[in-house]
Amino acid sequence: MIIISEEIRVNAPIEVCYDAARDIGLHPQTVWPRTKERTLPGGRRDGLLEKGEKVVFEAVHFGVRQRLESVAEEMERPDFFVDRMSRGAFKEMMHRHEFETSGQETIVRDILQFASPLGPIGRLFDALVLKRYMRSFIRYRQRQLKKAVERMYTLEGQ
Repeated sequence: MIIISEEIRVNAPIEVCYDAARDIGLHPQTVWPRTKERTLPGGRRDGLLEKGEKVVFEAVHFGVRQRLESVAEEMERPDFFVDRMSRGAFKEMMHRHEFETSGQETIVRDILQFASPLGPIGRLFDALVLKRYMRSFIRYRQRQLKKAVERMYTLEGQ
């Protein structure tokens, strides 16, 4: 299993960051445009993801259109939430979103654990290709989420 942990500092309160990270409508706007990510029927399609809710995303990765269903398993506002893949291309995938106040900023931390199917071939693919790909994906999303949150927070007159 591969574990990736990335963090970024956002100039906004912890509650604002927490809610933005679970905003389903905002999610497709914060990932690589080339993936053409969108939400599908069968789960929450907009608004704030709540504990026990499912979301279904469709996106193009490695030239293949893929569908991923994820369920919000744990939530403790505003400190963390965890979503886990319930159906998709991975053997398993868990994404833990953590939030920590640091002065006037919030540290937003993403911890992603995943494993591909196909035994030794999958583990080799994870180590040689997917780890770097997923780290880049998470870093991009963090930067885009930071921009969106800081823009929204500033526009609200805070």
